[in-house]
Amino acid sequence: MRKPASDDVCIRFDHASVERSGRLIWSDGTFSIPGGSVTAIVGTNGTGKTTMMKTELGLLPLSNGRVEVLGQPAGQANDRIGYVPQSYTSDIDSNLTAEQSVLLGLTGTRFGIHPVNRQDKERAAGAMRFVGVEDRAHARLSQLSGGLRQRVAIAQALVCNPKLLMLDEPLANLDLASQRATVHLLAQLNRQLGMTIQVVAHDLNMLLPILTGAVYLLDGHPHYARMDDVLDSDLLTHLYGTKVEVVTTPQGDMFVAPDTDVSDGVAHDRFKTTEMVDLHPRHPEAGEAYENPTANQQD
Repeated sequence: MRKPASDDVCIRFDHASVERSGRLIWSDGTFSIPGGSVTAIVGTNGTGKTTMMKTELGLLPLSNGRVEVLGQPAGQANDRIGYVPQSYTSDIDSNLTAEQSVLLGLTGTRFGIHPVNRQDKERAAGAMRFVGVEDRAHARLSQLSGGLRQRVAIAQALVCNPKLLMLDEPLANLDLASQRATVHLLAQLNRQLGMTIQVVAHDLNMLLPILTGAVYLLDGHPHYARMDDVLDSDLLTHLYGTKVEVVTTPQGDMFVAPDTDVSDGVAHDRFKTTEMVDLHPRHPEAGEAYENPTANQQD
């Protein structure tokens, strides 16, 4: 867990509500998310986590209230937002090369023919270099593992030099090593480039070392709090509808795990504390500075 790098507001909700097909998804969301933060959107299935992210992107209308992102109404600052949808690795054309996929982050919003110039290719190469897939530039996505495809997706989102990176379930369907690598990459983006990051997440544990706060969808309303306040056993038990405990290791790491109480007659599976520690990579503060691969390029 970390403190956000800035107190500037990146995302602001003001009495925001959303309905879909006449059904209220969530209502009366009023909170602000600071710039430089790494925030998770959490809640049980069907509570509207992805709906919230799409609302912030202006892809879904509000039924009431207002949402601002990067100082503008939702949807009007999307050219400064990098977005990685949950369905990226399955929906994108697997015959594309990694480089072609990343270039879509520059040309995908243009209509008609999309000529690619040298500057575009340099920006794509820089983004791929940053995420560690430059050597796979000419490989087809179908030839890459799920973890490498996820890195390509992040490179595509980074190539436009965004101020805010939004990812929907970025760890879903990845093996443990790929989850660790993805979290480490997000840590680099936040700590070394100061990028604000928002992640839709079902399981908090792998992300805990880098999270500064969370939006939690509870009783039909979205709330935002710093991680120190979110990591409360009573709150998480209410949120997930099952007994949850927050475990603190001797090293100071915190983890969320099912409660060991078996009074309901069911033995809950859980990792031992030492196993939980092994699941989490260390994310030291930045040593060697990284340069944003597209920061010096002009649009």
